[in-house]
Amino acid sequence: MYLNVVKSFIRMRTLKGFLERAHVHPINMVKLQWLGHAAWLVEFSKTRMVIDPFLTNNPKAAMKESDLNNIDYVLVTHTHFDHVGDAYAISKRTGAKIVGMFELSQGGEKEGLGEDHFIGMNKGSQTRFGDVSIGLTAAVHSGNESGFVVTGDGKTIYHAGDTALFGDMKYIGELYKPDVALLPTGGFYTMGPKEAAVAAGLIKAKYTIPMHYGTFPGIDSDPEEFRKLAGNVTQVKILKPGDVFQIP
Repeated sequence: MYLNVVKSFIRMRTLKGFLERAHVHPINMVKLQWLGHAAWLVEFSKTRMVIDPFLTNNPKAAMKESDLNNIDYVLVTHTHFDHVGDAYAISKRTGAKIVGMFELSQGGEKEGLGEDHFIGMNKGSQTRFGDVSIGLTAAVHSGNESGFVVTGDGKTIYHAGDTALFGDMKYIGELYKPDVALLPTGGFYTMGPKEAAVAAGLIKAKYTIPMHYGTFPGIDSDPEEFRKLAGNVTQVKILKPGDVFQIP
């Protein structure tokens, strides 16, 4: 009997490893990997996407642009260099669709990408793309700014992009009920820990992960300060570049 249990365990571990290498995940197993700054690799059971893929020239990048394969969508919150990043290169190499504000496609033409590489949207609602729904939200910044709400496998992720605190975050939370909120906490260009903690209270996601800090001088706030301020309204998960968070 003991031998059969051991064999079963080995088969399960072998199958798990195979599925991970093939980028196939059981239903509802949604993974987020922080690539540094505001960049994230998000893996649903049938869809892989990267958000704000600033990897080249990012001193805190967890991987190279060439390491990203089998990407279906590249989501870009706004047109600043540290968010567009390698979006055009990834799309050109992998065929992934770039999703963002309509005007983003104009920059792609200069990179030799045709309209078929872009899904030019605007803020207002979620739209279904295969097995996931993607929507743009308001943000308070510059550079044709937006946030993203992405739903798949029964889980919803809110990536706030670069933004200041604004009251309508409450409605983003009430309408979409995100399981995870990814909030900038670095300050100077975006919210700092104090403002982001108020945002977390408005959004009321079960889990909140700080981002957009520690990359450059001026945005070197301490994520532990955010945890102290927001820990009573959400479960704060502090990651290092390269770390993976699986939504329970």
